[in-house]
Amino acid sequence: MKYISTRGDQAERGFSDILLEGLAPDGGLYLPKAYPQVDDATLTRWRGLAYADLAFEILSLYIDDIPAADLHAITRRVYTPEVFGTQEITPLTWLGEGLALEGLSNGPTLAFKDMAMQLLGALFEYELGRRGETLNILGATSGDTGSAAEYAMRGKQGVRVFMLSPHGRMSPFQQAQMFSLHDANIHNIAIEGVFDDCQDIVKAVSNDLAFKREHRIGTVNSINWARLLAQVVYYFAGYFQATKTNAEQVSFTVPSGNFGNVCAGHVARMMGLPIAQLVVATNENDVLDEFFRTGAYRPRGTADTHETSSPSMDISKASNFERFVFDLLGRDGARVKQAFTSTGFTLTADEHAAIARFGFASGRSTHADRVATIRRCHAEHGVVIDPHTADGLKVALEQRDPAVPMLVLETCLLYTSDAADDSLR
Repeated sequence: MKYISTRGDQAERGFSDILLEGLAPDGGLYLPKAYPQVDDATLTRWRGLAYADLAFEILSLYIDDIPAADLHAITRRVYTPEVFGTQEITPLTWLGEGLALEGLSNGPTLAFKDMAMQLLGALFEYELGRRGETLNILGATSGDTGSAAEYAMRGKQGVRVFMLSPHGRMSPFQQAQMFSLHDANIHNIAIEGVFDDCQDIVKAVSNDLAFKREHRIGTVNSINWARLLAQVVYYFAGYFQATKTNAEQVSFTVPSGNFGNVCAGHVARMMGLPIAQLVVATNENDVLDEFFRTGAYRPRGTADTHETSSPSMDISKASNFERFVFDLLGRDGARVKQAFTSTGFTLTADEHAAIARFGFASGRSTHADRVATIRRCHAEHGVVIDPHTADGLKVALEQRDPAVPMLVLETCLLYTSDAADDSLR
């Protein structure tokens, strides 16, 4: 399996090289030259596997430069009930006929980023140990990435973390998780501005290839392909829990800011997972919803990025979006480079119509919407959800097809009270 850049650099690289590199030398993001295809027989063989074994099977399709026995040992060490709380790792909580939350927040920091970060930390330590090298991780966070990355990397040999965050714009809980760590290899840096300002610094450093290589700088943000790849696994896991046969389809609604979480669903669908729709749910920072509705991508600056009650989605420049656009535009690297080095772009009518072939839809949620959705979910099902998940559930209720199960990717600590209807599980 070889990887190329979304911006036209055709130099082919192996997984272990891009694991440590982050952005491609031309500023693009890495994607496989082609998505491996999963047929009916493979889906049948995978159905019923433990999560760690399913992760190994999927990762093995993309990683051929780590011995299989070592990779399997890593997934079995990472994805355990002791770390993630349940045998299923990502259990479904049904909210009625054909509608469920897929629980992704049972890890150490109670946020969905643990699903990928725990694996990424183990892969970093393994590969750096194999090479006898060290790595300085430079990251940006609006909350959940930072805490998950720091808990995954704390104490890891050969790794130091420098995490940028927007001063005063994270939830107090996530800020406390990050700033209370005293491990020698963890460093927090607060930036005046919004998440996009932090992300711009990381991208600027990543684009300086000489500086990056001299100082051994890598990234844990979702621009790192390995992190996104880890997220592909839970789409398969959710599908298998929600269906009995491979003839069935499911849809997913994903609260989205940086497009990494839902981009993993795009990869799963391109592999052949029977996904009917991937619904992108935004908050008031609705650049992505505007794009899917109109075909116009208009990233916004700091002054026009709203501070909301779902702060991890307060993002107006979605880094991972470039990966989907690369596929949408027929993998035309020159066109993608032009689009993402300008102030925005607009699709042609035919290109906008092509979005439907990739299964994407979108919707938007406001503060009033998420409060009402949290209240409704608790009153009707005894389930307390966080504001980001509420954005997803609100949009899912608008977009769902009664004939196709809809799974909402839950992003932060899920609480089920005694009032929950066990008959719906």
